[in-house]
Amino acid sequence: MELREVITGIFLCVGCFFVVVASIGVVRFPDFYTRLHPAGKSDTMGQALILSGLMVYEGVSVVSLKLFIIIVLIFIVNPAATHSIAKAAYVADVQPWTRKKEKGADA
Repeated sequence: MELREVITGIFLCVGCFFVVVASIGVVRFPDFYTRLHPAGKSDTMGQALILSGLMVYEGVSVVSLKLFIIIVLIFIVNPAATHSIAKAAYVADVQPWTRKKEKGADA
């Protein structure tokens, strides 16, 4: 087993971990705005790590250049899309989740 394959495996495993964590965050968080956070942050990082692992495995080639361009586009497009979706929800008056106080509880 070469060092390149080990590094590729590490990148792929860590990237898959980030994608799984993002998926769990989307399911577990209570409202639309908090669900955007794991979808925008962890998913972007997971995709970038997976593609970086593929770049390491491929070596220096045209395919690696294409993968690098995809990574750059992901880092630009995903946060911009998440921000646009959040702004559209705000304009549409989607209310954020708030914790309801119990009766008789001092705050």
